[in-house]
Amino acid sequence: MNIPALRELIQRARQDDAGSGQLARQLQAQLNHLHPSIRLPAENGLEVLSRFVGAYIEQVPDMLEAASQVAREAGIEAQVKPVLKVAEQFFLQPPSVTAGHEGLEGLLDEAYLAHRLVEEVNDRYSSHLGLPLIPVDTTTANLVAHHLIGEPFANQLDEAVHHAVEGMLDEDSFTQDSVLAYRERLGAPQTEAAWKRWPCLSQQLGVELVLDQSRAAG
Repeated sequence: MNIPALRELIQRARQDDAGSGQLARQLQAQLNHLHPSIRLPAENGLEVLSRFVGAYIEQVPDMLEAASQVAREAGIEAQVKPVLKVAEQFFLQPPSVTAGHEGLEGLLDEAYLAHRLVEEVNDRYSSHLGLPLIPVDTTTANLVAHHLIGEPFANQLDEAVHHAVEGMLDEDSFTQDSVLAYRERLGAPQTEAAWKRWPCLSQQLGVELVLDQSRAAG
């Protein structure tokens, strides 16, 4: 894992954006056209949205670093490390579908890929073992990011994640003799406690997603 390289990449993009103001202009243009399910404070919506995007991007190296440490402590590094490496590569060697997206806009795409990868892998593990591999719930934050990125491009990113997961996990991944023991390690109190440091990102930053309204709008 090259966490310092990820953080340096993000810091450089933040510095560039501070001079250009590109992200703020993009988000300002979106404020009046946000998906109806996204709720922002009435007075400082642009500031909250900008803070959300920055935190969503910066959470990736923090999450990868924490996941690597928890995996070592819990004895599940063999299962977790391949997922973390693919998420890292989405930043360091982005897929061609993101070509032309620079700065924080590009990093939002790559952060979405990384977060969605973890979400998809968690879904697979939950369906087979009853527990997620990396118990971080970014579902709501990912939905907000999906709306900010916009369709159909966000759907292309989802497809890239789907292909990555298909190449990483198959049915045989969950039929190994070690699966039951592994599941016990996943559910161990010390493993659960290590993940309680991650609150819901969107709620923490003041962005609400009203899912009932989203379904009604669809």
